Amino acid sequence: MKKTLYALIGALALVQAGAARAEEPFPHKPVRLVVGFVPGGGTDVSARIIAQHLSTVLGQPLVVENRPGASGLIAGEMVAKAEPDGYTLLLANMQSTVSAPYMLPVSYDPVKAFTAVRYIGSVPNILVVNPSKNDVKSLQELTDLVKASPGKYTYASSGMGSPQHLSAARFSQITGAQMEHIPYKGSGQAMADLLGAQVDMNFDTLPGAIGQVRAGKLRPLAVTSAKRAASLPDVPTLAEAGVKGMDVEQWYAVLAPANVPPAVLAKLDEALKASLTDKGVASKLADQGMVVGGGPDSPADFQAFVQSEYEKYGRITADLGLKKP
Repeated sequence: MKKTLYALIGALALVQAGAARAEEPFPHKPVRLVVGFVPGGGTDVSARIIAQHLSTVLGQPLVVENRPGASGLIAGEMVAKAEPDGYTLLLANMQSTVSAPYMLPVSYDPVKAFTAVRYIGSVPNILVVNPSKNDVKSLQELTDLVKASPGKYTYASSGMGSPQHLSAARFSQITGAQMEHIPYKGSGQAMADLLGAQVDMNFDTLPGAIGQVRAGKLRPLAVTSAKRAASLPDVPTLAEAGVKGMDVEQWYAVLAPANVPPAVLAKLDEALKASLTDKGVASKLADQGMVVGGGPDSPADFQAFVQSEYEKYGRITADLGLKKP
């Protein structure tokens, strides 16, 4: 009898404890922000700028966790399969969300597996060379050099389906300049090998390259956006430099697992909006070459945007002849 009574008391205590935890306001513990690339690249840099302020807004530590590999799909799978409680988030980008799934095996639905939380902003790519390896001073000089020796020259990228990969593939398609693709686990590794003269060029995202450009270690030849980057106003666009028909930008966003409770989604969206409108955060992101905002401004609109972008990059990768091995 006593054993039964003790068991009932224990069970009741567990139920009460569980109910108490369920009633705890979000967030009541640290939040993970997963990045699918190595430290030092554009996605990682953006994540760390945002995380510092976001932790203050949420009142809990926000831990940036790098899970590089498979063009960000390893991190995507980790977050897609996490508990939809708001404590595991993904700092996503165009590559890992809507283009890489067309070129690499993926175990989840790239659109339906996530709750779209907030669009952050976009950055252009910038074509850079290491002048100690290839002392070209213009896009035309580089194009002539590559076309003279098809397949000899290499370009780095942060992985299959990355904006670097798509930019270079489109550049080759337009100009006929054939290069070899060397994919890495992130822009940080790609940048290290470009600085070390192991590869010839990179259409890197602006946040990943701007520091080395300003330091004079890399030479910028053009940006892939329709307009010049405000942070590097002297660098021409590809169209201005003579290559028309290209307008490639990398966008960043925060995703959560599908079916996050509406109240939690609203809290995350409000916190992210507060961080992105903070003058200090916005200034740091702009200094990295990012245009903050300029996209969908609500979770619902962002979800529709992701679906549209997924369909768009399906057409682009097909046009470029890029597909899963």
